[in-house]
Amino acid sequence: MLQLPHQPVQAAAVPSQRVPAREDQAGPWHSEAVCRRDEAGLFFAPSKEPTAARLAREEAAKRVCARCPVMVECQEHALIQPEPYGVWGGLTAAERRVVLARRRRREMELQASAAPAGAASHIAAAG
Repeated sequence: MLQLPHQPVQAAAVPSQRVPAREDQAGPWHSEAVCRRDEAGLFFAPSKEPTAARLAREEAAKRVCARCPVMVECQEHALIQPEPYGVWGGLTAAERRVVLARRRRREMELQASAAPAGAASHIAAAG
């Protein structure tokens, strides 16, 4: 079993002021995050981390995320901000970039498909 060195908690590991409160609770969503406990070192890469160690650490972080009650809120936070580093809501920074690119593409497709329909209905109403 690969033993990862424990790293100190970084300030960026837990968002502070810019995070919206959960609507179903009195406090902010991150107060319920599992990563606030002892595994925070799993979520951010140390400098010059070997690829095999990074992949193992990211998988371990994703396992923590999978059991977190606020995984969806965390993931949305990381996509909206956007957070450039670490594992947030079960996604790595590279995975978040893919999700954001897909969202932008889908949004552009929806806008493109809505534009001709709107123009056609405007022309029909005028005639």
